[in-house]
Amino acid sequence: MRFVKERKHGSTLHILHSAGNFKYVLIGEGLAAGLCAGLIAVLYRIILGYAEDFVAAAVAFIRTDWTHIVLWFAFLLILGFLVAQLLKAEPLISGSGIPQVEGEIMSFIDQQWTRVLPAKVIGGTLCAFGGLSLGREGPSIQLGAMAGKAIAKLFHRVKMEERLLLTCGAAAGLAAAFNAPLAGVMFALEEIHKNFSVSVLISVMCASVSGDFLSRNVFGLAPAFHFEVLNTFPLGYYWMLILLGIVCGLFGVLYNKSTMKVQALFAKSGLQHYGVMVAMLLSGVLALCLSDVLGSGHAMIEMLSENPVMMLRTLFLLLAVKFAFSLISFGSGAPGGIFFPLLVLGSFTGAIFGNIAVQVFGFSAGYMNNIIIMAMAGAFAAIVRAPITGIILIAEMSGTLTNLLPLAVVSLISYLCASLLNCEPIYESLLHNLLVKNGVNLSAFHGERHLVEAVVELGSPVCDQAICDVKWPNKCLLISIERQGKELLPKGSTVLHTGDKLIALLDDEDAPYIQHQLEKCCSSKLE
Repeated sequence: MRFVKERKHGSTLHILHSAGNFKYVLIGEGLAAGLCAGLIAVLYRIILGYAEDFVAAAVAFIRTDWTHIVLWFAFLLILGFLVAQLLKAEPLISGSGIPQVEGEIMSFIDQQWTRVLPAKVIGGTLCAFGGLSLGREGPSIQLGAMAGKAIAKLFHRVKMEERLLLTCGAAAGLAAAFNAPLAGVMFALEEIHKNFSVSVLISVMCASVSGDFLSRNVFGLAPAFHFEVLNTFPLGYYWMLILLGIVCGLFGVLYNKSTMKVQALFAKSGLQHYGVMVAMLLSGVLALCLSDVLGSGHAMIEMLSENPVMMLRTLFLLLAVKFAFSLISFGSGAPGGIFFPLLVLGSFTGAIFGNIAVQVFGFSAGYMNNIIIMAMAGAFAAIVRAPITGIILIAEMSGTLTNLLPLAVVSLISYLCASLLNCEPIYESLLHNLLVKNGVNLSAFHGERHLVEAVVELGSPVCDQAICDVKWPNKCLLISIERQGKELLPKGSTVLHTGDKLIALLDDEDAPYIQHQLEKCCSSKLE
């Protein structure tokens, strides 16, 4: 018998050989993806910073003469036209970019990084110079993922490694955008990769930390928000957190349904990519009458941090206008995210709740910042449906860990409230719309093989069952079992136990469906 030495790229032998050495390259690949993604995200963040300064100066300038107003509206229309041309040339830069990354992880979408990366940077920059209410974090995640994909393509990585590098880049992008490395790790695992295996965790942590390191060297060590939290929220007032969680949950449902409704209205309008011009014109109107709502919302956050106790009428006006402007900006298809705007909306929801408590029920104003921060986490949990990420993100962005328990309470209540109202997470809804719009072209795949991992959970259908007694998905070959750090060769009589990590070989053509069925077999029945 002769051993076959040839390992053609993409073949089963090549994949098995790569898997054997995979643990030795995890740290290196994570660091490489993190540095590349972090560098791109930092540069993008710098550009957007200049754009915000430009918009602030332009608002003051155009109010001095009516001819300046005319020139400003002409400038906005030109920006809108240019963005529309970019969307025509590369539709996958539309929106935040997170659904695109999730779709690629699931093998439904194949983004061309050479096109998406420059087009997203240019499109997002033009929208920022137009003052649209969009965030930098979604684009940073997509840009980071494209940086990871570039490494995978340039170094001819197999599909499994390519997906890992996409996840690493996404984590580094979020970490660099918000100076929040732990949130970058958690979001990448909880929302994008949906896998908490040790091997993925190690590489994603390396990527996120390296991306955050680059960001802090440029932007400093200060947290993204500057809310002074002087007092720990008293246990005697925890009943208020239940009410706040319900309010945030209801707000999250309203936001998600409104976002999808506005997006559908733009789709039916016939404007196609030119809907961005409508958002630009609205930005011009708001520059004349309520410029605080322009941009991602940094001005509103600073206003709230300096003076959390305001007139309720002012808070309601700013929340309503920012809410509508954010919906139109994002619904138009403009390249930009919803992360930061939704946190701003959550903060004003909390400010309204807190001001009512202070002015009507005599609650101490010293806890206003606590409530504002908790409302951000609650809104995030209800809208994105990733409560762990929300808790960690707000803790890192606010620079304090003293509110972890109340953050968790509000996030849990808002999460349950949104779930009970049968409201889909925003990124799942956006991904569904994206797939409907672009279609799922399975014929584009060419029979490559994928290695995937699945961990046997307590109470799962395969737990304590022999391999031969399990009804496995079609076109799924179980090739290895890792138990307590040791590798076992699977046999029909092998009994699977809780914590076993299964490694299976899948056909690329049906990989997304097979992987879903395999994870369903290994998941707890209690989920």
